[in-house]
Amino acid sequence: MLKLNHLFATLCLFSFSLPAAAITPYVGINTNEAVHFDASLPFADVFRTAEPFRENKEFTKGKISYDANGWVSNLNGGQAGTWFLRWIPAAALPQGNYTVSYEGNGKISYRESATPVSQAPGRDIISLKPNAEGEISAGLVIEQSDPKNPIRNIRVTMPGGICENNPYQRVNAGGQCGGGQYIAFADAGAKVLFNPDYLNFMKQFRTIRFMNMSGITRNELQTWAQRPHLQEATWGGREGERGVPLEVMVQLANTLNANAWFNLPHRADDDFVRQYAQYVSSNLRPNLKAYVEYTNEAWNSVFSQAQYVIKMGQQARLDAVPLNAGLKYYAQRSKEVFSIWEQVFGNRQRLVRVLSGWAGNPATTPVILKAAEVYKSTDLFAIAPYFYADQSSLMRVSSVDDIFSLVNGNQAYSIKQTLRLIDQHMMLLEPYGVSLGAYEGGQHLVHYGTKSKKDHPNPILIEANRDPRMETAYIELLDGFRKAGGRLFMAFSSPRANAFYGCWGIKEYITQPSSETPKFRALTRF
Repeated sequence: MLKLNHLFATLCLFSFSLPAAAITPYVGINTNEAVHFDASLPFADVFRTAEPFRENKEFTKGKISYDANGWVSNLNGGQAGTWFLRWIPAAALPQGNYTVSYEGNGKISYRESATPVSQAPGRDIISLKPNAEGEISAGLVIEQSDPKNPIRNIRVTMPGGICENNPYQRVNAGGQCGGGQYIAFADAGAKVLFNPDYLNFMKQFRTIRFMNMSGITRNELQTWAQRPHLQEATWGGREGERGVPLEVMVQLANTLNANAWFNLPHRADDDFVRQYAQYVSSNLRPNLKAYVEYTNEAWNSVFSQAQYVIKMGQQARLDAVPLNAGLKYYAQRSKEVFSIWEQVFGNRQRLVRVLSGWAGNPATTPVILKAAEVYKSTDLFAIAPYFYADQSSLMRVSSVDDIFSLVNGNQAYSIKQTLRLIDQHMMLLEPYGVSLGAYEGGQHLVHYGTKSKKDHPNPILIEANRDPRMETAYIELLDGFRKAGGRLFMAFSSPRANAFYGCWGIKEYITQPSSETPKFRALTRF
């Protein structure tokens, strides 16, 4: 079996047809994290986002030894298991049998939704049966593994495949290819990375922001050698550990013919930044723009990157106020990152240099722009215009009507107030000649004191996100942002299931019909 990186090199030689035009250049989309509960299902091999064996607390037992890529090298009398799908709406997944292929000698068993149909050395066929809630949760356990030839390179591929040169349509058999070459997911290796349903959704957007997919949040990546690799057992995992390789993100942008927005880790050294830029410059289609942003939400104290920039700013004595010291360091380091990318690319024609700011605190915008005169090196200043309601008001709601009374009213976080803040940012940006964008945006209805979707007010918040009035709310926000002068609105986020920690997806799963998705319908109007 060829190594994954060799197969990936082969993939890059394939000539796929380009997708149809996007909804509009004005609207882009944020990717999701590489996790086993992501209902956007980006990969035809769903094991790509499986929970790492070493992180699993339900199936993995004993003192397991792992190799450098996270594969089990020795069970040492224990067992190693993982969830490769968790809480996924059944309608999101193609129907049919899934193929589990692997190298090595041993025994694999299956859990919950996954049931073996047939088993043979190196290749099992399984079915996925939804639970009473209509969800798929599927796990596997390595019960036996030969230390001299351990089970590794596990793949769990969707049924069917694609016809060569058309990665956007899943077919069940070669007869549907009209005489063309049929590539079965189960036999394709890395030649077919992406789920056609995912590509069909994502091709509607002209710009893709890879912040979540790259896994930079709370991630201490510093050197190029520490970056996510193609050979890793899974690209999934907990925050600070997960992340999809740069090669895959660039391939996705090329396949979609979409501009690529990259976020660099907050601790990345100059060599990391340079090699990242070199790969993008050499491999991203020359007609596509590369957006470059240093870290994500450097102002937001909930994230470790904000603490990092404050520490660095204070060490450099950039400001006596901790927040301002952090923002000034963020500006300074952003300028350095932009300079490296400009050197690599040779000019700024293909680059969009992005600073991000605090939507709810416009006073911080000039602090960032003036520091190190970074505004002279910046093309886009991006904020996150969200509308929502304060925590106490959310606890008092008793109906969906109450939710829309809040977001359509004049309270602090209403749509109207959000548009007022956008106007303030535009006024502050004008003297610096920098355009305004949105790195994220939409509704932000979440109560942080809950632990279940059943806890109040979550059932009401979920229904509000499904209500037709949410479409109207999104239209008002996006229209107001554009009229204020906003040039690019990156919706947050790709399809994901509703949860107690928010209803962030513009769909609840990748194949959800538009008739059920008011947030998505609103985006299609621009």
